Amino acid sequence: MDRTRAGVMGDILFLAHRVPFPPDRGDRIRSHNLLKALTQLGPVHVGCFAEGDDRAGEGALAQIAASHCIAPRTKPLPLAGVEAVLAGKPVSLTAFHSRKLERWVHDTIAARSISAIVVFSGQMGQYIPDDYAGRVVIDLCDVDSAKFASYAEAGERVWLNTREARLLAAEEERLGQRADATILISDAEAALYRSRLCEPDRVNVQVIGNGIDAGFFNPAGVTPYPVIAGLPGPHFTFTGQMDYRPNEQAALWVIEALMPNLRARYPGAMFHVVGRNPTGRLMAHHGTLGVQVWGEVPDVRPFLAAADAVLAPLLIARGVQNKVLEAMAMARPVVLTPDAATGIAAEDDKHWLIGEADPAVMCARIEGLLAEPDACARIGAAARQFVRDQHGWEAMMAPLTGLAGIGEGRTRHAA
Repeated sequence: MDRTRAGVMGDILFLAHRVPFPPDRGDRIRSHNLLKALTQLGPVHVGCFAEGDDRAGEGALAQIAASHCIAPRTKPLPLAGVEAVLAGKPVSLTAFHSRKLERWVHDTIAARSISAIVVFSGQMGQYIPDDYAGRVVIDLCDVDSAKFASYAEAGERVWLNTREARLLAAEEERLGQRADATILISDAEAALYRSRLCEPDRVNVQVIGNGIDAGFFNPAGVTPYPVIAGLPGPHFTFTGQMDYRPNEQAALWVIEALMPNLRARYPGAMFHVVGRNPTGRLMAHHGTLGVQVWGEVPDVRPFLAAADAVLAPLLIARGVQNKVLEAMAMARPVVLTPDAATGIAAEDDKHWLIGEADPAVMCARIEGLLAEPDACARIGAAARQFVRDQHGWEAMMAPLTGLAGIGEGRTRHAA
C-alpha cells in the first residue's frame, strides 16, 4: 500500500485483552476485524493476553502483525480480587495487569514511530503511557460498568458487583477523556455511556457496529447437522460462550421456563445448546426435557442450519449480539428478547420476532411462526438480506481510518 496516499506517517500499536485469533467468539471476532482494518493503514504492533489454548492463534497473529507480544493470563481471579481491593482498583484491571506487557509497550513506543494507539476493551487502557503524545482510540465495545451494575441489581454478589460498577465507571470516564475517540458498538450503548459520564462534553463518542462475514455464514452448501435433522423436532438452537453468565442465564431460562411450554405444545421439541465451556448447571440438564448440550463444536453452521428457529432470550445484554447476526446470515428466523435486539436495526415480524422474557409470550411468538407454512423461510431470507446490506465488516470498519487520524493533527475531543 502507498502509505503516503493512506495518510500514514507512523506505525500503530494495537492492544487487546485476548489474542484476536481465531475469530471464534464475539469479542475475538470484533478485535480480529478491527486488527485487519488497521493493517490496511500501516504496520501494526499487537500486545494481547492469552489463557488456556489462546496461544494457538499466535502463528496467524505473527503473519499479520509487524511485531507482537502475548502475555499469559495466569493470575487466579481471587488473587486479582485481593489485589484490586488493596489497590482500590477494579478487578477487571488487576486481572489484566502484566509487567511483561507494560515493558513491551514502553519498548515498542521507544523503538518505533507509533502514530496511534488503538485499544480494544477497557481493561487495556491501563497500558497507555501518560506521556504518550500520539493519537489514542479506545474501543470500549459496550459499557462494562453498566453490566456489573445489572448483576448487582439482580442480587448477584451485590457488594463486589456494585464496587466493580462504580470503579469501572470512573475508569471508563478517564479513558474517554484520555482518548481522541471512544468507540461504542451501538447508538444505544453510546447513549448509555454518555449518560453515565460526569463530563460528557469532554468525550468524543463514536459508534462502530458489529459486522458479519455473510460469505462464511451462508446456508448455501451447509448441510444441517445429521443427528438433529433425523429427529422430529421442532428444533431450537442457542449458541455462544456458555460459561459467560448472560449466555448461561438465557439458556437456563429456556430450559427451565420455556421448554415445558414448548414440549406441552410440541412433544418432540428439542433445545440445542451449542458453545464452548458449558457450566455444570447446564450440563445437569443434558438429555432432559429434550435438551442437548453440545459444548464446543468445530463448526456452528450445521447446528444453525438444522434449527427451525434460533433463540436468543438474553436477560442481560450489552452491545450487538454476534450470535444473532450469525443466525440471521444463515437465514434462520431468530426469536429474541428486546435486550438481545439492541444495536441491530431490524424490524419485528419482518427480519426476526421479538418477545418479552415471559414463557407464555415467547411460546406464542414461536407458535405463530411455526403455524405459518412459509414464515420460517420468509423471515430467514429477509434476515439474511438485512445483514448482507447493513452489517458487512468492511462497511462497519470504514470510519476507522478517520478516527485513527494517522498523519493528521490531533483533534482531541472534537464534536
